[in-house]
Amino acid sequence: MTQLINVNSRSYRLSSAPTIVICVDGCEQEYINQAIQAGQTPFLAELTGFGTVLTGDCVVPSFTNPNNLSIVTGAPPSVHGICGNFFFDQETQEEVLMNDAKYLRAPTILAEMAKAGQLVAVVTAKDKLRNLLGHQLKGICFSAEKADQVNLEEHGVENILARVGMPVPSVYSADLSEFVFAAGLSLLTNERPDFMYLSTTDYVQHKHAPGTPEANAFYAMMDSYFKRYHEEGAIVAITADHGMNAKTDAIGRPNILFLQDLLDAQYGARRTRVLLPITDPYVVHHGALGSYATVYLRDAVPQRDAIDFLAGIAGVEAVLTRSQACQRFELPEDRIGDLVVLGERLTVLGSAADKHDLSGLTVPLRSHGGVSEQKVPLIFNRKLVGLDSFDRLRNFDIIDLALNHLA
Repeated sequence: MTQLINVNSRSYRLSSAPTIVICVDGCEQEYINQAIQAGQTPFLAELTGFGTVLTGDCVVPSFTNPNNLSIVTGAPPSVHGICGNFFFDQETQEEVLMNDAKYLRAPTILAEMAKAGQLVAVVTAKDKLRNLLGHQLKGICFSAEKADQVNLEEHGVENILARVGMPVPSVYSADLSEFVFAAGLSLLTNERPDFMYLSTTDYVQHKHAPGTPEANAFYAMMDSYFKRYHEEGAIVAITADHGMNAKTDAIGRPNILFLQDLLDAQYGARRTRVLLPITDPYVVHHGALGSYATVYLRDAVPQRDAIDFLAGIAGVEAVLTRSQACQRFELPEDRIGDLVVLGERLTVLGSAADKHDLSGLTVPLRSHGGVSEQKVPLIFNRKLVGLDSFDRLRNFDIIDLALNHLA
């Protein structure tokens, strides 16, 4: 078996012990802090004695698809091409979901590990990520969302519902993430993969603030699985795709800037196109509202004028040109608009008011997408060495850290 693989200009040792990398969707670090203070996460509370706790930056836009793909490629979106959940395809002139592996421009560490002879398993909460994470992977790969459809030929495993002992969870529930962890435990104790990637959903974090009973219960559930993985002898590495913040005013009303309406009023209808890369098939819990947007300008709209107009709107943190955004955030130039707009910490960006269904927002809005949700945990149940070689830690360094930097 090959002992070292090279993927996207980085080298990775193949693990001699089962290694589990976990992406906890929407894991603002304060969730962990509050759960520890409430005595709900004893394993995480004790981890500093035998493990390593670090902080890193996620990819901006701080959304699910770009960050999960950065983690499994060990590279930024400028390399792998996935810069949102949703983008404007210049070739077809259509707005499309980036769930198809045809948009992926780089190999994954997961697929290369499998080619090197390791047993690799991937379990995601939502099926939207399965095709991307499982691209060219010869191993185990399935989603909790469609666990009832899992079969040996397509997914590399079977009878997963019976093995886990849970029904197929609702996509809008904490149970969807718990199914991921339970399935991971079943795989660990039976097939015992060399490497496993588990990716959850941020439904709870969108609904509940750090320290609330619901949030603490969710983190207590995860903590119990982390402990089980540890007791089974696995190397456990935990990070997040992004953080999460309230996006409301002082009395809980959503702070929304409908950029398409504002631009239409300033320049006229159909002179600009606002695209929201947070958009995906599951918008009930966030209304397709995040703190990052990209804007396409028609020829008649002067770029400098549009920048000044948008930058002057209260709640806008920054307006960047395409080249500025690609340089700062390492994005693919052909897949973003002429401008990138970032909302302040308490502000989300919408397109037109009539394009957003907010009826599902039954609690104060919480979301992500901007630089204010960039800090994420990097937690390991082992001591690490050689960290001086990193000028800046990123969430997509986690596989490198877990495989190459164990003491």
